[in-house]
Amino acid sequence: MQRSATRDFAVGLFLLGGMLALAFLSVTVGGASLTRNGGFELFAHFDEIGGLKPRAQVAISGVKVGQVHDISLDENYRARVHMDLRGGLELPIDTSASIVTSGVLGDRYVVLQLGGETEVLKSGETISFTEPALLLERLIGKLIHNTDVSKE
Repeated sequence: MQRSATRDFAVGLFLLGGMLALAFLSVTVGGASLTRNGGFELFAHFDEIGGLKPRAQVAISGVKVGQVHDISLDENYRARVHMDLRGGLELPIDTSASIVTSGVLGDRYVVLQLGGETEVLKSGETISFTEPALLLERLIGKLIHNTDVSKE
């Protein structure tokens, strides 16, 4: 049985395309970006990040405008979140940052709420107004253990 070179080439090309598609899907699902968002960087300090991870999305009005680049501790032992946003954004200096959950038990991400000031944040500055992550475990614990028992 003799194989034709054209058929072998087609099968090899098909396998190569399948492997490239699989590699692209694994990178995309993992949340990695193949391009840098433009170098507009902002920082925010939070008391509680509740499982926020690097590469988590940063959104304004539900639209992804960047991702979390790095998370570290500052000198006061608060979480310092480094965000890489797309270039060209003009965010007012009174913009606030909140950590929210996607769905009931989903991933955490950062939401930016725009303020009303005319002065804008510059790359490398820190967002002053932040709201920490709301931990479902703590809310349930307060509901269960913090019952108000009146004295009779």
